[in-house]
Amino acid sequence: MQENCVINVENSINSGQVFLWKKNGDYWVGVNGQDVLRIDKNGIIESYQNLKTDFFRKNDDLDEIIKSISKDKTVRKAVKKYVGLRILKQDPFQCLISFIVSSNSNIQKIKTNLENISRKFGTKIEFENQEFFLFPDPERLGKASINEITSCGVGYRAKFIKEAANMIFSKEIDFESLKKSNYFETKKSICSIPGVGNKVADCIMLFSLNKLEAFPLDRWMIRILEKYYSNEFYSETKTITEKQYNILHEKIVNHFGPYAGYAQQFLFKMEREKYQKKWL
Repeated sequence: MQENCVINVENSINSGQVFLWKKNGDYWVGVNGQDVLRIDKNGIIESYQNLKTDFFRKNDDLDEIIKSISKDKTVRKAVKKYVGLRILKQDPFQCLISFIVSSNSNIQKIKTNLENISRKFGTKIEFENQEFFLFPDPERLGKASINEITSCGVGYRAKFIKEAANMIFSKEIDFESLKKSNYFETKKSICSIPGVGNKVADCIMLFSLNKLEAFPLDRWMIRILEKYYSNEFYSETKTITEKQYNILHEKIVNHFGPYAGYAQQFLFKMEREKYQKKWL
């Protein structure tokens, strides 16, 4: 059984959840909204804004979660292999824009696009003798022109980014209330944002809005389900309609339980490592 206090910083940051991070000696340093975090190998966090942040969700009962999701040998193997892998609690606006940018892309390109957005629209600061650009706030990004946003390399997503920023700034979408809403209410709201489909919504909900039953289904996860769970989660088609996505999600939560998102993260990490895919 995992100890609840164990945090594997390397595996948690290098698991497809965040993009504006880099390794600096024994530390990981990254932008989290209007803050920069510097994290040592033990998970001790220093914050540029001197904010207390539960970035590694230390309040989650990991022993209970691991026990709950360990329904089969595949998850048990992944959990054993990646002890200390955590779901991160990110700044919701940065998380939203990150996963809008992530559609039909890869980790290296997403990282470059987000760095361009921060450099162009974010505030420049110095922290621990290094220069950083904070992630722009919704107002700044909402006021930017489509051409300015497009120049960051995001292509057709520029329009979505601008509209999303304006919806957050106007409080049409209120992250704080969504953190308290149930999965289905939250998903309905998040999916009303242009450029946000089921998979992107589940990423935002899992990584920033406390919805631990969210289980993002992309081509990697579909491949994993076909490979290890062909009997439990059989899908007749390669592309998943919204209806099929919702049916599949319900089956997944019935199988893995209320912390299904943790199961997703362990499985995703294990399979991508197996294929030696590049992380940050």
